[in-house]
Amino acid sequence: MGFWKKWFPGREAQAAEFAKKFRPVPANFAPDRQQLYLYRDRDVDVGELEDLCDAVGWARRPPRKVKIALQNSFLVLSVWEVRGNYKRLVGFARATSDGAFNATLWDVAIHPKFQGKGLGTYLMQETIRELRKAEISNISLFADGHVVEFYRRLGFLADPEGIKGMFWYPSP
Repeated sequence: MGFWKKWFPGREAQAAEFAKKFRPVPANFAPDRQQLYLYRDRDVDVGELEDLCDAVGWARRPPRKVKIALQNSFLVLSVWEVRGNYKRLVGFARATSDGAFNATLWDVAIHPKFQGKGLGTYLMQETIRELRKAEISNISLFADGHVVEFYRRLGFLADPEGIKGMFWYPSP
């Protein structure tokens, strides 16, 4: 809860502070009339992020390393469900970048309860919009096979110039 308390120190400042840091998600992307907000900041609670990753079936990662990844990201966007005092991370995306030409998207996740309702499309559109605003024109990502079609619908191409990615991993 400390994550939220530092943002909302008193009742008087709560509404103003909330409005500065959070932008409402348009109603057509918020299923079942839920209050969803887009947040653009690296200061995301690592425990909340790992809970979201668990919900989508990803392996747990060391919190210390997740925090480093967040701090070294060029862009971090998150979507929060808010009901009274209840707040939960339901969407996330981050990008690394050289700050001029190229960016790579990482950790794009939508809580299963919110999948298939347009929230992932909204989050990706906002991520691309923010990167284009920074004049970044080459955006890449790595996708599991079951989500490739989702990214294609958003305009991503598989190996558009026949370039094959290469990876190096440490030996066991």
